[in-house]
Amino acid sequence: MLKLNSLSWRRLCCLAALLSTLPAQAQVPEKTETGWWDSTKTKVSTIVDDGQLSLMLFGYARHGRNTYTQERIAELNEKAWGLGFSKAIRNTKDNEESLYGMVISDSHFRPQPMAGYAYQWMQPLGNKLEAGAGVTALLISRTDYFDGFPFPAVLPVASIGTRHSKLMAAYVPRVSKNKGNGDVLLMFVRFDLD
Repeated sequence: MLKLNSLSWRRLCCLAALLSTLPAQAQVPEKTETGWWDSTKTKVSTIVDDGQLSLMLFGYARHGRNTYTQERIAELNEKAWGLGFSKAIRNTKDNEESLYGMVISDSHFRPQPMAGYAYQWMQPLGNKLEAGAGVTALLISRTDYFDGFPFPAVLPVASIGTRHSKLMAAYVPRVSKNKGNGDVLLMFVRFDLD
């Protein structure tokens, strides 16, 4: 049997008294796992509710000069006039996330509706200027593909300007080895309305 001398006994009593003053073990909240669908709904709601409303004006689509013949370029529409709206937020890393919808005049002078999500990693360039590069996932409807049924696409995007107005671009890469498909640079401007 363990014998405690008076000094050990006092230390044990002090330790017990000290422990009794500590709060009960803190309850750690259970981690709630959210699936990608719930995360996506939350992200969309945040952008729609808190995002900056902007007007997007389209005006130019450059078809690659090494992909299309001069004769074909002369037949194509490079004045891709169009109009759209977006809502954008800055996340905790000061990168930009946006939702948008727009209609432009496609390469064959027909309406091309598009809607999607874009993420840009932003880099300050100095006195209020910034540049961004990122990616967009969208649905596009074109009369020359799938009889106008909307199809998904993922494209690179870039921008330069201020937080409130930007020159932006998206690039449609060449989609096959055959010449005459893809290799189109779309350029537009975006202005905040709020």
